[in-house]
Amino acid sequence: MTPPPTTNAVPLAERLRPRTLGEVVGQQQLLGQGMALRLAFESGQPHSCIFWGPPGTGKTTIARLMADAFDAQFITISAVLGGVKDIREAVERAQLAQQQGRRTLVFVDEVHRFNKSQQDAFLPHVESGLFTFVGATTENPSFEVNSALLSRAAVYVLQPLSTDDLKLIMASAQAAQALPVVESEAIERLVGYADGDARRLLNTLETLAVAAQQQQRQNITDAWLLQVLGERLRRYDKGGEQFYDTISALHKSVRGSDPDAALYWLVRMLDGGADPRYLVRRMIRMASEDIGLADPRALRLALDAAEVYERLGSPEGELALAECVLYLAVAPKSNAAYTAFNAARALVKQDGTRAVPMHLRNAPTQLMKRLDYGKGYRYAHDEQGGFAAGERYLPDGMAEPHFYQPVERGLEIKIAEKLRLLKQRNDQAR
Repeated sequence: MTPPPTTNAVPLAERLRPRTLGEVVGQQQLLGQGMALRLAFESGQPHSCIFWGPPGTGKTTIARLMADAFDAQFITISAVLGGVKDIREAVERAQLAQQQGRRTLVFVDEVHRFNKSQQDAFLPHVESGLFTFVGATTENPSFEVNSALLSRAAVYVLQPLSTDDLKLIMASAQAAQALPVVESEAIERLVGYADGDARRLLNTLETLAVAAQQQQRQNITDAWLLQVLGERLRRYDKGGEQFYDTISALHKSVRGSDPDAALYWLVRMLDGGADPRYLVRRMIRMASEDIGLADPRALRLALDAAEVYERLGSPEGELALAECVLYLAVAPKSNAAYTAFNAARALVKQDGTRAVPMHLRNAPTQLMKRLDYGKGYRYAHDEQGGFAAGERYLPDGMAEPHFYQPVERGLEIKIAEKLRLLKQRNDQAR
């Protein structure tokens, strides 16, 4: 018979997992006195929610504490490994617990990995109150979680742990693991390597404890740390810069049309362990925000780079990202589409709901036609040059907003010329 695992067989991160809210390090913007998530704990009424944040910031821990706070059965499903069968089993266990008068909390880790039908499978049970749904994701739930499920769950945003938070966790780990003394320079390097991720810090400390014991070391120096972890540490050492500072440098280098700098920051992020999928998503954004219609091919190239990476993965697919970032850097720049969209959104937000002019309305039935829906509409293809000069497409009484102002760069030079010509024809017709 296999003996039960000893305490030391349990990973350090699991041994140090907080057992009460008071033991949680960080996330005080949610768990501090009077903050949203603490109030939810204190209400006595569990509610479905989604925890969105980077790895190692406490998503699983808070979900477990929530189950404890409401004396609920805790069922965990990994969206990476699980499927419909796991959801069905969770429902059966929740129904059995309900018959016994007990609540159930179903925790879905990496919920964004579930497809639409798998996410939809939770809806009827969340609505019936059979269980409380808690999802955890490192991706933006606005894009990765179905709107139906998202509308039934509060979203709580978890932040990367601060340097002080990680040092507190490190002190607790040293006491629990009986680590050798860690010199101050080594502490700073370890905390920088962890990059806001408590799990990464604790797993690294556990590795160091084993190595130090094997070498009978009494203290951990920065030099020994580099010797033991070598390339692993170098790859994740951000040199004191924050992750979002580096992506900002990449974006601004592209915007500034410096291909060498753009390529440098891209490689820095890849070398530092950044997810290439995240980087290519940012490139798609750059193509829309900073290049726009000055070169519409940029957006297509960014989408192609995303597809190539999905097909090839790392490291082969990373060359497509390099090609894309170089193209974005040398492409003509225009933020006219970005500015126009923001201006239109601001106007719609503060403006009233204006009626659609009668001549622009759809008239699929005879009744609508008798009510003059679509009456007087001019079919542009039947007019000279495919343009109905003088026709209006904005709500009645609304002044021309002039949202879109093309710049004199790239394709937008020709767009601006065409818009000036069309304006002249409109002015003459009106």
